[in-house]
Amino acid sequence: MPEINQLQQLLCVAKHGNLSKAAEELHLSQPALSRSMQRLESELQMELFERSKNKITFSPTGELAVEYAKKVIGQMNDMILRLRSFERSQHTIAVGSCAPAPLWDIVPQLSSLYPEMTISSETKEDDILLQGLADQVYQFIVTPFPVNEPGIYCARYTDEQLMFSLPPGHALSSSKGLHFKDLNGETMLLFSQIGFWYKIHKEKMPSTHFLLQNEQFTFTELVKASALPAFTSNLALKKAGTPDNRVIVPILDEEAHATYYCSCKIENQKRFALFWKWVKK
Repeated sequence: MPEINQLQQLLCVAKHGNLSKAAEELHLSQPALSRSMQRLESELQMELFERSKNKITFSPTGELAVEYAKKVIGQMNDMILRLRSFERSQHTIAVGSCAPAPLWDIVPQLSSLYPEMTISSETKEDDILLQGLADQVYQFIVTPFPVNEPGIYCARYTDEQLMFSLPPGHALSSSKGLHFKDLNGETMLLFSQIGFWYKIHKEKMPSTHFLLQNEQFTFTELVKASALPAFTSNLALKKAGTPDNRVIVPILDEEAHATYYCSCKIENQKRFALFWKWVKK
C-alpha cells in the first residue's frame, strides 16, 4: 500500500512539474525523491511518469493518481482536524461570538458551571462561526440572528442597544435620541475589536473620521479624558458604568439594536444543560 508521505511527495512533484524543485521543497535529494516515486510505481504496479533523458512528465495514469492523492490527503487532513477538535472539546469549551459584549457574561458563567473545563473565546465573522460550529471548533456560538439549521439547538440570549457617548459640551448632548447620520462627518473614538458592529459603523457613518484603538484599556481611558464622541451600549454600561464626564444618548436606527442568539449542536444540548438553563432564565 502507498504511504501518506509518498502521496504528499507525488502532489509536490505535480505542483512544481519537476523533481528538482519538488525535492528542494521536501528537503530531500533529487535521487532520494526519484527512488521514492519509483517505489510508489512498484507498489501500485503501474507507471505514473513518462521519463526521457532530461525530463519527467505524468502519464495519464499518473495524472489520475494525482487527483486521487489530493482526495486522500484532503480526507486525512480533515480527519486530523476533526479528531483534534473533538479531543479539545473534551477539555475545553470554545465559544465564538459575533461581538465581544455577549462574552462578558457567558465566559464567567461557563467557568462557574464547568470549573473542570478550560474556557476559550474569540470574536469572529458570522460565516466563520457557523462553519466552526459545524466543524466542532466551537461548542457554542453567538450570532445576531437565530440559527435555524438541522442539528442545531438555538435560543435567544440577550439584546444590545448601541448608544452615543458624548461630552457634555457637545452640540447634540441634550438630544433624547439620535441617528447615525446626525454625527456622520465628525471625528470619533472607536474601539476596533467590536465584531460585526465595526462594519455597521463604517457603513452608516462613511464620512466620519474614526480614531481606532486596538486595546480596551487605552480606549476606555481616552474616552474618559477626551472631548470626542464615542460609542457605548447598554451591555457596556452594565459592565463598566457611565463615566462622570459623559452624556449617553440612544441611537434610534434599527441597525443600532441587536438580538443575540446562542447555538450549539443538538448532540451537546444535554451535556451543557446547566448553561442552557442559565441562558433562558
